[in-house]
Amino acid sequence: IELIGKRWTGAIVCALTERPMRYAELGKAIPGLSDRLLSQRLRELEEEGLVERQVEAGTPVRVTYSLTRAGQELDPVLSELKTWAKRWKKAA
Repeated sequence: IELIGKRWTGAIVCALTERPMRYAELGKAIPGLSDRLLSQRLRELEEEGLVERQVEAGTPVRVTYSLTRAGQELDPVLSELKTWAKRWKKAA
């Protein structure tokens, strides 16, 4: 809970549930997230085994981030949280 509850972590995981993304794509998908914090959160998610980093050799080097199986299993949980948030946002 502490990991997913950190600022921007849920947004990163939600973005990656749609498809694997490169770093710049993730930055654009989550407005307001700084590069420094994006790097930090991706590193934390990698260390916890929720995100996988794939490096394609070439010039320039291409790095793609995707959810691991454990990360993908968060999708139903996050979907329920989105539903709850929408329901209560409308009620407020």
